[in-house]
Amino acid sequence: MDILKAYRLYKKMNQYPDLMGLMYSLLMEVIEQRGVITREKLYQQAIDELRADGLPDTEINRQEYMEGLIGYYSVTSLSDNEIENYINLARKKDKCQKLSFVVNQEQATSLEIYKSLREFCEIPKGEVYISKEEAEGIRVALIKHYISNQLPFISLAKNYITIRDVYDFLQHTYWSRKSPGKLGGKAAGMILAQKVLLPSLEKRDPELEKYIRVPETWYLNSGIFSEFLDRNNLHQFHTHKYKDRETIEREFQRIEEKFKFANFAPEVIEDFRKMLEEIGEYPIIIRSSSMLEDNFGLAFSGKYLSVFLTNQGDIETRLRNFIIGLKQVFTSTYGPDPILYRVDHGLLDFDERMAMVVQKVVGQRFGDYFLPFAAGVMFSRNVYAWNPKIKKEEGLVRLVFGLGTRAVDRVGSDYPRIIPLSHPRLRPEVTAQQIKKYSQKQVDVLNLKKGMMETVDFQTLHSAFDHPELFYAVSIQKDGHLSPPLYKNQSLKGEELCLTFDNLLDKTDFVPLAKKILSKVEATYGRPVDIEFAWDNQQFYLLQCRSLSVRKELDKVPIPEQIPEENILFKTNAGLSNSAVFNIEYIVYVNPRAYDALPTYEEKLKIASVVNALNKSFASKPYALMGPGRWGSNDINLGVRVTYSNINKAKVLMEISFAREGYTPEVSYGTHFFQDLVEADIVIVPLFPDDPNAFFNEAFLLDSQNILGHVVPEFKDCKEVVRVIHIPSVHPNQFLHVYMDVLNQKGIGLFGPKQGNHPE
Repeated sequence: MDILKAYRLYKKMNQYPDLMGLMYSLLMEVIEQRGVITREKLYQQAIDELRADGLPDTEINRQEYMEGLIGYYSVTSLSDNEIENYINLARKKDKCQKLSFVVNQEQATSLEIYKSLREFCEIPKGEVYISKEEAEGIRVALIKHYISNQLPFISLAKNYITIRDVYDFLQHTYWSRKSPGKLGGKAAGMILAQKVLLPSLEKRDPELEKYIRVPETWYLNSGIFSEFLDRNNLHQFHTHKYKDRETIEREFQRIEEKFKFANFAPEVIEDFRKMLEEIGEYPIIIRSSSMLEDNFGLAFSGKYLSVFLTNQGDIETRLRNFIIGLKQVFTSTYGPDPILYRVDHGLLDFDERMAMVVQKVVGQRFGDYFLPFAAGVMFSRNVYAWNPKIKKEEGLVRLVFGLGTRAVDRVGSDYPRIIPLSHPRLRPEVTAQQIKKYSQKQVDVLNLKKGMMETVDFQTLHSAFDHPELFYAVSIQKDGHLSPPLYKNQSLKGEELCLTFDNLLDKTDFVPLAKKILSKVEATYGRPVDIEFAWDNQQFYLLQCRSLSVRKELDKVPIPEQIPEENILFKTNAGLSNSAVFNIEYIVYVNPRAYDALPTYEEKLKIASVVNALNKSFASKPYALMGPGRWGSNDINLGVRVTYSNINKAKVLMEISFAREGYTPEVSYGTHFFQDLVEADIVIVPLFPDDPNAFFNEAFLLDSQNILGHVVPEFKDCKEVVRVIHIPSVHPNQFLHVYMDVLNQKGIGLFGPKQGNHPE
């Protein structure tokens, strides 16, 4: 039967006549490696057989006898499956050479490369692979062409994203027929994290395999954005970023209008329709994925828009709403916040292009509502260590019930559950009353009937439906105590509930899983990371991953002691970093009580404009910004509604909380706003003036000369709310120096002579 096997082998090989030589060469290598026969012996045997058959010793005859013997030894020493693998290896090597040639041609189009990639990937993967060197070169070229040309990313991604991985996500990718483009930073980070945690070729971790999922995702590369600009003659806005801040803010509205009336090419719209038909009537989110986004050390957190769509109705309605949402994300490229962020980080001249990630929203439908059980963001480094027990290197999680928007934004008088992963049940609050006060009370959901995202009171939501996993989310308040339910089938109707997630932390694998994920991804990146996620039906859904900017903290900050009280501006017993800021010349003080007394929304909103103008005026002057509650909150009653571009030049940002219900500053670590402050190296100072161990010399700020009208005359009518103090004019030849010690949760701001060797 060996003759029959040899015949079948020849028949298989003959399907690819151009590769016969390569196949024989590969088979010769493997039978020699396995010790079946050496090349020399096989060569000699071929000559002996040739002579025994009385045939002339020609090169052609020798080759035929050698090939026959290679075939014989192959079928007698290798299984049918192994032979199939080596035949396919020859095919892969051939297609690999062609793919390498095409992908490294500068003028090759995405479609040409894709066709060559498809030819390679249509060959069964098998158990024998092309060499690491061959694969790595092609991986780099494919990543550079389709995903990102950022070298730090490529140097990591080439070790995890395989050739076939690229082909797989291209099945869900749409690109322009006219303009080249890439998938952008957000897509890049998500793909890399997925392949780090669930590798294609390496052995997978069973626990990660069990829990980790990625939502169904589609990609629109940046070429679609470029073609959109070309088609609608929107190149005039390329110079928009070089204008002054006021002009950028003013003209942004005009850009929004232009984009609304712009249109896509018919074939691009057809791509959108095809994608939406594939998705079906299922909620989606359109997420920005610009070329600069989620880069190492530059996260662009929250700078560009993400749009939730309930995606209900007939295909034309869904398509129309999708295009409206897509344009909104496109337009956000020209917003003042991302442009000012780029200015601050030396990226203004980069020709920013926007790609898109379209994901199915994680969650389930309950009546008219759609939401995941929980969502949030987790960090591999926990800089908010309010207790010495907490191990910073084990990370931290911000977790909310429902959509994760409330975990990454500063929202109203509401709070996520903050979980130090080294001690998950440890919390800053002690009593049941405090825990309830600083718990989540509102839930972000998608209302499928109304076709919009909305915020619903948790108790209202609980009365509307029974969530099957509520057991893991709540604690029951009785007789002044909070305790999680004991049984999954325990009725919770009529109970006074508080969102604590205690059972999730104690009775599931969530905490060890989060630690393992963060540890593995940080080890790969070689730097701290943050990961956005959803948790639903006991599954961890990976939504986004990026490197995390961490402030370069001092190892130890000794707090000066025995300072005369008249030289102290404040003392605090709360802090988020080890920091020291010297030689602050100006203080901008938004009087919390005066701000609170403003009767209208418009008057409170105007204060943000005043802060914005002062921020611009003091761009080259070291100044501290102090004010009520939560800077950047979306609840204008709890803090001045500023964005990054309004405060980016401040050296210190103080959040002052007088004893008033709902006015306590949030532990903001982990929000997009906080990340902006870290990257801009702005030190956050929380201050509770009514704390008996704290100190606040508010009289200095209220009684010192207010130079607001001299700095920004157009806002002099706001002098009762906003005070600007030039410190050396009040304290001759003195400046404000701020020391923060996170380990001992202490801080001080004091007046003293100018210190040398410190940047102003």
